Amino acid sequence: MTRGSTLPAHPLSPLSGCLAIPAQTRTSPAPAPAPAPLLDAFNTAPVDEAHRTLLACLRSLSWARRVADHRPYPTIDALLAASDEAAYDLTSGDLAEALAAETLPALPEDAYGAAHTALSAAHAAYEARFGHAFVISLAAVPPDERLDHVLEAIRSRLANDPEDERVVAAEELRRLGNARLVSCLRGPGV
Repeated sequence: MTRGSTLPAHPLSPLSGCLAIPAQTRTSPAPAPAPAPLLDAFNTAPVDEAHRTLLACLRSLSWARRVADHRPYPTIDALLAASDEAAYDLTSGDLAEALAAETLPALPEDAYGAAHTALSAAHAAYEARFGHAFVISLAAVPPDERLDHVLEAIRSRLANDPEDERVVAAEELRRLGNARLVSCLRGPGV
């Protein structure tokens, strides 16, 4: 089943402008720190290319500038720490800019019509209350649980007051930006 016309396509799909860096082979369950050569392409890219890569992850000009300006990074973990710090420092205007570029997470291809209706209605109520798209990081949620997770979260967060929701949305944006950055720098499926 395809998406209903009420759900917009996600504007940040498939992370265009990202630098693909090969994934490491892992022998232990814990991710090993990335060696410097994996970040070389990002660290040495021209500033505008680094900005494009970063803006594909989180649409905040100040966040992208700040992260790009602190290159080079010795590891992906160091880059993610810098990303976190820059995300925590987003002003209300920066946050509004980033939220304006976000839309609902995509529904699975086989989602039933009632799911589209429920998600559209919940999102419309959320947008009317808070003035921006609902954002949520689904990186740790199994694909078969994502629809229920999104619906539960959006309904729950509708009860937040606007300031509390701004804090929650900022945290979800930070998590989304980091997940997209990891995907961008390690390649899809890693």
